[in-house]
Amino acid sequence: MSTDVSVEGLVQKAYNMLKASNAASAQEALEEALTFDYDHLEVKYGLKCLNWWIQQMRRVPELQDPYDKGGYILSQWKPYYSFLDHYFTEHYDRCQYAIRIFVYSAAFEFFKELLEEGKRDPGILLQAGRCYKGTGNYEEALVYLKEAAGSMREDSETLAELADVNALLSEHRAAKALFREAFFFDPQKIELRSMESEMIVRLKDKVREMGYSGALLAEWLPVYGCLFGVFSVKRELKQAELGKLKQSIFSLESDIRSGGKTNGFLKPRLINRYFWLIDHYENIREDPELIEEIMLKIKLIEPAVYERYTR
Repeated sequence: MSTDVSVEGLVQKAYNMLKASNAASAQEALEEALTFDYDHLEVKYGLKCLNWWIQQMRRVPELQDPYDKGGYILSQWKPYYSFLDHYFTEHYDRCQYAIRIFVYSAAFEFFKELLEEGKRDPGILLQAGRCYKGTGNYEEALVYLKEAAGSMREDSETLAELADVNALLSEHRAAKALFREAFFFDPQKIELRSMESEMIVRLKDKVREMGYSGALLAEWLPVYGCLFGVFSVKRELKQAELGKLKQSIFSLESDIRSGGKTNGFLKPRLINRYFWLIDHYENIREDPELIEEIMLKIKLIEPAVYERYTR
């Protein structure tokens, strides 16, 4: 057997073991592959990624509650992404796929324990839905996330996960509406790197190409989601929602005028709310002069957005 075949066979064995929740055997296979080719980039990459997760998982037995155990595992995605960004410039998709199956499967075992006890509070349902999505079972994910969203109608994380699953199931109209709602409430609660659907990944890449990154990327994403026609499913607001929207606009306008907050979130959040108000006025066929007033406000604070909107 040639070195290349031996290494490839062991790498594939490792990934299969990982997807079967056998991290120890996966680690052994990768370490054996390294004895054939010490400089094999994917083997070294896979070992570093797997060892990172093995280290994190060692803390799980210290926690008492199954919800805390599962939640802890899922909370490690963000530091894991930071680890990847710091140490690697190239990534191996099949390795990351196996890691994803392993991690979400491990977390789900704890939420499954709670569900079998009859516990179905929104937090458990959300986490179970995320795990089903992470392992590729989108139909089951949809069931759990729908139920969770029924109790958390203004929770951005829940709405975004539900939107993502709808998009993965080709329910694009529902996905567009839900993503728009999710990014309205609090973009900072949405973990963009956990979004898998092509719809949101392409939009994220486009907005990043425009120079936005980090926390600001999430804030500008709904603005350009509207401009690029991704968040194109809109609805008429209820009277109470309209009142809240206008109050939010007034507050953001005051903050911008006073210069009291300079975190960079104010402008995109205000523009996004202007878009919502314009859409509402168009839906109810309000006086066009009111819409024109809002457009002039957008022109004053961000001419480039105004130009693109009016094209």
